[in-house]
Amino acid sequence: MKDLAAELQQRRQQALYRHRRIAEAPQGPLMLIDGREVLAFCSNDYLGLANHPEVVKSFKQAVDTYGVGSGAAHLINGHTQAHHALEEELAEFTGRERALLFSTGYMANLGVVSSLLTQVDAVFEDRLNHASLMDAGLLSRARFSRYEHASPKALAQKIDRSGAEEKLILTDGVFSMDGDIAPLPELARIAREQEAWLMVDDAHGIGVLGEHGKGSLEHLALDAKDVPILMGTLGKALGTSGAFVAGSHDLIEFLIQTARTYIYTTAMPAAIAEATRTSLKLVQQEGWCRAELSNLIQRFRNGAKELGLDLMPSETPIQPLLIGDTVKAVSISEKLLEHDILVSAIRPPTVPEGTARLRFTFSVGHTEEQIDRLLMALERTIQ
Repeated sequence: MKDLAAELQQRRQQALYRHRRIAEAPQGPLMLIDGREVLAFCSNDYLGLANHPEVVKSFKQAVDTYGVGSGAAHLINGHTQAHHALEEELAEFTGRERALLFSTGYMANLGVVSSLLTQVDAVFEDRLNHASLMDAGLLSRARFSRYEHASPKALAQKIDRSGAEEKLILTDGVFSMDGDIAPLPELARIAREQEAWLMVDDAHGIGVLGEHGKGSLEHLALDAKDVPILMGTLGKALGTSGAFVAGSHDLIEFLIQTARTYIYTTAMPAAIAEATRTSLKLVQQEGWCRAELSNLIQRFRNGAKELGLDLMPSETPIQPLLIGDTVKAVSISEKLLEHDILVSAIRPPTVPEGTARLRFTFSVGHTEEQIDRLLMALERTIQ
């Protein structure tokens, strides 16, 4: 039998041991965690909707209408009017014929890829894709190939050599650990030339990028013809929980019939769907949030540059500072916590060996004063 205690100890020695922090208050820049108030720069609640009064109100009202649990899978009797209305609104928001709700982004990615591909097909993935996309490709049993990060040339070379019947290109829209945006126009061109599917996981783009918050595709002036399969999560900028896949009528109907992670799981609570409908309206109505968020990001980048900190290139709320050494990255994170500032140290295997980093994420709820407080703490901690 595997010696679990020894393996856990080895993780501790390598600064790879993970532990959970206990939050005692809602999401927000200032949080009560493990009994102390901290200024957090590690949440994906980019637009501050997770505790928005209107979103909370919608959730509470929906609980009175639908109860707490959905009670069954969508295909039994767990699919409510709230779910259906949200799907229709997500389809309209993304410019697609239809959308389909999943309980998590992980399940959405697994469900789509396993439904579309078989052993005679091929899947091509950016080397820095999220783990859910990687697992989806591997578990599909299709021929699996990774191409150099954000390199259309590397993708083209690999896909040119493939004789697979069906080809699927998988990429993040915004890469969750680097914060950069995929070269989607070039990937779309290759997909058209190769008659391949292109699927974009825009978990960190939806709500944040584009004039109307429609994500990476709007930001890069792409549409459903360019990217036939779009996945987005509801638990980041939209502030709730779950995920969706948007595409053609036939794609969504096919997934309803075949996606095991959709068919064989309980539907998300209807109250979550109703809360998300409110979030979606706020994303479209309050465009000032994205402008303010962009200003805060730029303030941080300018301040970091003045301190001589070389941030990785990113225009999104994900702002990584590459440290390299895992032990050093963890040490800096712990020192920042001594200043009551919570920033995650991202370590292997989440990122490749030798690329441990501090991953700062920003919310419209942060203030300029809080950004300056972070910069002062970094000056004391890193210099």
